Amino acid sequence: MTLTDRFSDALVYAAALHAAQGRKVSGEPYLAHLLAVASLVLEHGGDEDEAIAALLHDAIEDQGGKAAAEQVLLRFGPRVAEIVEGCTDAHTQPKPPWRQRKEAFIARLPRASRSVRLVAAADKLHNVRSLLRDYRLHGESLWDHFRGGRDGTLWYHRCVTDVLKQAGSTALIEELDRAVSQLERLVGAEQ
Repeated sequence: MTLTDRFSDALVYAAALHAAQGRKVSGEPYLAHLLAVASLVLEHGGDEDEAIAALLHDAIEDQGGKAAAEQVLLRFGPRVAEIVEGCTDAHTQPKPPWRQRKEAFIARLPRASRSVRLVAAADKLHNVRSLLRDYRLHGESLWDHFRGGRDGTLWYHRCVTDVLKQAGSTALIEELDRAVSQLERLVGAEQ
């Protein structure tokens, strides 16, 4: 598969949209996360629309709500917009309470398209890999950066993984499961 100018346009758009945003713990440019998610999507057989959605999966939630959703639809079409919407757990600022948002996302996931599940799995895998790295660097103080704290964050990633597995396991989801299990063991061993 060859990526077209649409992917390049999405990359430039995502870079501009998230230019001032950094990762919660490391502070690295948020674009690093978006690139990692897009890379995982492509590595696991995703098409250009899915890779574009991976670059934009946090656009609505973190960078503009409904206005960002409209821009994604106008610039990249209905399929990309549907995938990004499917990966979004909040359209408003301030966001609804953390647990409520996460439970609603988990409840929607079994009915989500294969494309939404692919991008969501790639997103969660990169997030869990980051958590593993950051936990090794910061220990228990890591959880102070997350609204769900240690228990909520572990609960959320395990639930998402289990729901994805039930909807149809893939090599990517198996990799996510191994990463979540590794994080659970690491955190449990430190207790």
